[in-house]
Amino acid sequence: MTATADATATAFAARSGGSRQLAGTGTLLRFALRRDRVLIPVWVGVNALMVLSMPGTIKGLYGTAAERADLMRQLETNASLRALVGPVFDDGLGALTAWRVGLYAGALAAVTSLLIVVRHTRDEEESGRQEVVASGMVGRRAPLTAALLAAAVANAVLALLIAVGLAGQGAAGALALGLGVGGVGMLFATMAAILAQLTESARLARGLTAAVLGGAFVLRAAGDSATDDGSSVLTRVSPLGWLENVRAFADERWWVLLLLAGAAAVQGVVAYTLAGRRDLGMSFLPTRPGPAAGRLRTAGALAWRLQRGSVLGWSIGFFAAGVVYGGTTEGAADLVGDNEQAREIIERMGGQAGLTDAFVSAMVGMLGLIAALYVVASVLRLSGEETSGRAEPVLAGAVGRLRWAAGHLVIAFGGAALIMLLAGLGFAAGYGQDFWAILGACLVQLPAVWVIGGAAVLLHGLLPRAAVAAWAVAGAVLLLGWVGPALDVPQTVLDVSPYGHLPKLPGGEMSWTPVVVLVLIAAALVAAGLAGLRRRDLT
Repeated sequence: MTATADATATAFAARSGGSRQLAGTGTLLRFALRRDRVLIPVWVGVNALMVLSMPGTIKGLYGTAAERADLMRQLETNASLRALVGPVFDDGLGALTAWRVGLYAGALAAVTSLLIVVRHTRDEEESGRQEVVASGMVGRRAPLTAALLAAAVANAVLALLIAVGLAGQGAAGALALGLGVGGVGMLFATMAAILAQLTESARLARGLTAAVLGGAFVLRAAGDSATDDGSSVLTRVSPLGWLENVRAFADERWWVLLLLAGAAAVQGVVAYTLAGRRDLGMSFLPTRPGPAAGRLRTAGALAWRLQRGSVLGWSIGFFAAGVVYGGTTEGAADLVGDNEQAREIIERMGGQAGLTDAFVSAMVGMLGLIAALYVVASVLRLSGEETSGRAEPVLAGAVGRLRWAAGHLVIAFGGAALIMLLAGLGFAAGYGQDFWAILGACLVQLPAVWVIGGAAVLLHGLLPRAAVAAWAVAGAVLLLGWVGPALDVPQTVLDVSPYGHLPKLPGGEMSWTPVVVLVLIAAALVAAGLAGLRRRDLT
């Protein structure tokens, strides 16, 4: 009888094990969505607006069939522009929209997804909160499931907005583009889930996933520069290449969406398998021991050790982006040609100088906008150290709060200067001329970048629980700088962004007054944030 009872109990446990391992998923999902009530709407909204604003812009730029046909002919012979935005498969407004922003929408969805998944998996384990949650009636795989579902909600909303917003250009194409962008987001969500199991650091998990995304973009760019129809082997092995080969609004290839879904599903199975085979807080990749005694004698040295991988990754990425943008400069000028609408948009972004200088200024401005994401991530490392409890033992010694914070802020603000410097060097190398002018154009972006960093410091110092809102600030600035000129947004609205006050270099007149004012604003924001940090309790 005892043996029979044991066998029955074992069989019941096997049947009910799956449900027990997912216990509490709904509660954790609601909690995750509540915590991300700022991050998800802002990032999804920015992405959706970027896509939905493009048909009107394309119509203004290439209003006739002849202009659109001429655009396609030029792209067939312009490898540098294909490397930047991919090939175009049809001359309809919908197809041109997918060509112009599809890849970037997919990349932005991937970034949003990896941030969500890592935040609600490895970040929670690093902070110790997951251990408290796991002590209750929560299944082993519930946190991972909730994180993936939160990412699925964000990508589903984005796909729905794109499909509905572009339905006027063709329902089938709009649905294909929406599902493709959402599919890329989920592919990188499950990839982040795997890396969150393999690594012991949330920072490393985010960095590795971002590195895979960067590699996917490079492979796709190399493939598209070689062929004009997306048929290169390099393009086909890149998830971003899969997105372009969906061919939304151009005889859609629905089977490519099944490829995205299948890859995401396989990665999800791998992530679930790994999650069930490791202890809480542990990882599959061994963690290197810390440095020998005496090497980390200052708070600044500790901050550098914690953030050096991020600085290196951003530095490589910005240098490579500069080379790519520099290489496309001459081709972009030829592409615009006599198109007055395209010229006006570039001039709104880059100033009223010659077309080439305006294009360089516009591309440099885009790199400056992206640099704001780096400075926010680096500043919010303070929040991560504080909420995880790692800051407390550091501050218990002979290290004051200001010295501790200053170590991270030097990396954040100095790192921003470094990546913009490398972007300028890469841009000048790719363009092959006007070295000092391009380098100055990149460095003049720094005051605006520092203002965004100062806003992050202010939020962390005064409202630590709302520090994540710094991402909303960066997202709003990115939206104004990227979409605003294309929509001909009034200058008074663009001036809300600190980037709206910067001199338009190269080609424009250098004005030191706005540069000095922005630096002073950034300093004031940092000072106010540090004053708040010094007076409040640690979270």
